[in-house]
Amino acid sequence: MAALRVLKRYLGPLWRQVALLGVLLLSSIGLNLYLPQLLASFLDSAQAHGSLAGLTRLALSYIGIAVAVQLLSAGATYLGASVGWAATNRLRADLTDHLLHLDMSFHKERTPGEMIERIDGDVTALSNFFSQFAVRVFGAVLLLLGALVMFFREQWWVGLMVTTFAAVTLYAMNRTRRIGVEPTRVEREASARLFGFIEERLSGLDDVRALGGGPFTISRFLGVQRNFFWKAYQAWIKRSAVWQLSMLLFAIGYVAVISSAVGLYLGGTITIGTAFLFYQYMSLVEEPIDQLTQQLQDLQKAGASLLRVGELLNLESGLNEGTRTLPAGALEVDVQGMSFQYSDDPTAVLDSVDFRVQAGHTVGLLGRTGSGKTTLTRLVSRLYDPTSGQILLGGVPTTDLELAALRSRIAVVTQDVQLFQATVRDNLTLFNPTIPDTRVRAALAEVGLETWLDSLPDGLQTPLAAGSLSAGESQLLAFARVMLQDPGLIILDEPSSRLDPATESRLTAAMQRLLHGRTAIVIAHRLDTVARADDILVLGAGKVLEYGPRRLLAANPNSEYSRLLRAGQSVLDEVLA
Repeated sequence: MAALRVLKRYLGPLWRQVALLGVLLLSSIGLNLYLPQLLASFLDSAQAHGSLAGLTRLALSYIGIAVAVQLLSAGATYLGASVGWAATNRLRADLTDHLLHLDMSFHKERTPGEMIERIDGDVTALSNFFSQFAVRVFGAVLLLLGALVMFFREQWWVGLMVTTFAAVTLYAMNRTRRIGVEPTRVEREASARLFGFIEERLSGLDDVRALGGGPFTISRFLGVQRNFFWKAYQAWIKRSAVWQLSMLLFAIGYVAVISSAVGLYLGGTITIGTAFLFYQYMSLVEEPIDQLTQQLQDLQKAGASLLRVGELLNLESGLNEGTRTLPAGALEVDVQGMSFQYSDDPTAVLDSVDFRVQAGHTVGLLGRTGSGKTTLTRLVSRLYDPTSGQILLGGVPTTDLELAALRSRIAVVTQDVQLFQATVRDNLTLFNPTIPDTRVRAALAEVGLETWLDSLPDGLQTPLAAGSLSAGESQLLAFARVMLQDPGLIILDEPSSRLDPATESRLTAAMQRLLHGRTAIVIAHRLDTVARADDILVLGAGKVLEYGPRRLLAANPNSEYSRLLRAGQSVLDEVLA
C-alpha cells in the first residue's frame, strides 16, 4: 500500500508521459507476442517445402518487426527513466523540505551525514523503482499474460499447466522476497550510521590530528565499516534467494513444456512449428518472470527505503504553524515567564526568564558557558518552543506566527559562517535570482568589502573556493547577507571571537552599521563586543541575574556587569605585568 501511495503521489502529475509509456509498452508487447507466430509459420512452410518468396517474406517480416520491437522498447525505457527521475527528484525535494521544517529536537539527535544518507541514499535506492517499475514490472506482467493467452490458443491444457506453473512460481518468489525486506532496512540503517560517522570525523579533522586521535578514529571507522559490510552481505544473501528459486523452478518448467511438445508432435497432434512455438512462448513466460525476479530484488531495496522515507514523512514538527505575520521595522522582544528544558534532560535550562527589549535597542547577552545564552536565542528564533511562558515579537506571540514570516524577519549570525561552493552573489543572496546586483554591491560596500569585490576577477560571479576567505571576511560576508534580508531582529553569536584586534575593529564598525535601526541580541564572552550595547542581560544557571541599561550597570559597583568589567581589567593587568 505504501508503494501504491507513493506511485500515485509522484507519478500522478506525470500522467501524460505515463500514458505515452503505456502505448509504447502495449505496442512492443503485442509485436513481441506475434514474433513466435512468424517463426512457427516459417518452420512449417520450410518443412512443407514452401516457396522461396514466401519464406523470404516471412523472414523480412520477422526482421522488420524485431527491429520495431527494439525501437519501441528503447523508447519505453528512455521515457520510463525520464518519468522515474522526475518523480524521484520531486520526492527528494519534498523530503528535504519536510526535514527542514522539523524542529531542532529532531536534528539534535541526528548527524548531517545521516540525514544526507536518508535523503539521498534512500531516495536513490527508489530511483530504479520509479524509473523501471512501469517499463519492466508492468511490461513484464502484460507480456506474461499475453504469453499465457497464446498457450491457451494453441492447446488449452498446456495453457492451464503453464498458467498453474507461473502462478506457483510468482507466489513462491513473492513469499521468498519478503525475507529480504527487513535485512535491507537494517543495511540502510548501517549505511546511514557509516555516513554519519564519516561526516562527524571529517568535520573535526583538525582536532583529531592535533590530539593524535588518528589511530583511534581509524579503529572506530573499521568497526563501523565492518558492521555495514556484514549487514550488506547478509541482506544480499537474503535477496539472492529469489533468483536461486527462480532458476530451480524454471528448470522444472522447461522440462515439462518441452516434454509435452515432443509428446504432442510425436503423436501427430501438432506440427514442428507449433512445438517450437511452445518453447518460444515458454521463453516469453520466463523473460517477464525473470524481469520480475530482478525487479523484486530492487523492490526489496525500495521497500526498505519506502519504510524509512515513510517514517520521515510521517514525523511531525513540535512547532505548530501560526497564521499571523510581523509588523515592518525593528521588532520589540518581550519574554514573559519563560522556562525551557530539553526533552531528553529533565533539568531546566532556562527558568522563569523575564525581560523586554525595546524596538531598535541592542542587548548584550552575557553569562558563563552553560548559562543558557544560546538556548535563549534559539527560542527567540523559534527553533524550539518554551516549555512554559511565552515570547512576543512585535507584540505577537511566536506560536501565533507563520514560521516563514518569523524567520524572514530574524537573522542569525553564528561564529562559523556557512559558505557554499558557489559564486559570491549566490553566497550573499542564497541563490535568490530576484535580488538585483546593485543591492548586492551596496550591501558589500556597507560592510567595507567594496575594495575586496573590485579585486575579484569576475566580480559577483567569482566562485568562492573552500577556505579562500579569512574568518573576518566570512563574518563581513555574513553581515552583507543580513543587510540584503533586512530583518527586524538580529542575533549575533560572538561574532568577533576568532579575530585579531585589527580585523575586529573593522568588524565592529561594520556591525554598528548593520545594527542601526534594528533590534539586536549580541552573545558575547569578550566585553569589548558589547561596549556599545544599549542594555546588558546577564544569565546564570538559566536565570536572569541582571538586566538594565549598560551605562547604569557599569556605573554601579555592585552590579554583575561591573564585576565582570573589573575581572576583565584585572586579567589584562596581570598579562601586561
